[in-house]
Amino acid sequence: MLLSVRIITPLFVLLAGVQAKLNTDNCQLISSSESEKNALILLEPLTNQSFTVKGKDGEPYSYIFQVCGDAAGMKNAGLVQKTEKPDVLVRIGNYNQTRAIKGSDWILLIYEGGKNYDNHCSGEARKAMIMISCNGNAKNDFFVVLEDNKKKEGCYYLFELDTDVLCQKTPSKLSGGSIFLIVVFSCLALYLTGGFLYQRLVVGAKGVEQFPNYAFWSQIGNLSADGCDFVCRSRGNREEPPTYRGVATEPLGEEPEERDDHLLPM
Repeated sequence: MLLSVRIITPLFVLLAGVQAKLNTDNCQLISSSESEKNALILLEPLTNQSFTVKGKDGEPYSYIFQVCGDAAGMKNAGLVQKTEKPDVLVRIGNYNQTRAIKGSDWILLIYEGGKNYDNHCSGEARKAMIMISCNGNAKNDFFVVLEDNKKKEGCYYLFELDTDVLCQKTPSKLSGGSIFLIVVFSCLALYLTGGFLYQRLVVGAKGVEQFPNYAFWSQIGNLSADGCDFVCRSRGNREEPPTYRGVATEPLGEEPEERDDHLLPM
């Protein structure tokens, strides 16, 4: 029994992987451009889901839609019309004939190759156009918009699917410096709040003494002020060097008085 479980479990895993790959690769693009391939990749979260909506104005049928899957079990049919009584399925579009046009927050998915019209649209094949749009408040809301079949060619069915799958997630733009500052200010706020409560409730401090480590921070402030005073202010009368005055700094001594008595006639 244990051996059977060991053999069967990997088989289930392998089959699940194959199924997941088919979900994304079933849609065959008519034009295999990279932009259309990228558009289909964005729709992968919508695979394996069936969306159903009633026809407009009380029409006696409903529409069933799948992204790259068999709608209502019909092979290759991405969107079908189901008549309630009798139970008849009409192929509207095939996912093996797909186009995908991508916009900023929408994708227009087009299924071509449906059942040919009988009496109008020149008997051309039916075509389904599903506008899949971003709506952050919607949970995959699917509804029919119109069937444009009042012309000779180019007829189509138009549907809309509102989903949050295509809404772009805004990445965080915080830099490393911003995160560092947030952490520093958060720690500072926690320190001030916790220290204030401790000083007030446990120590019983009042006034400015409630500030945590008040003595330490006041000493830091006084030392900073002293340093600024020492660097930025002059102390006393600074004497200019003699080279700028042009005279010696020592006081001059008294010169002996010159007498001219000897010049008088005797």
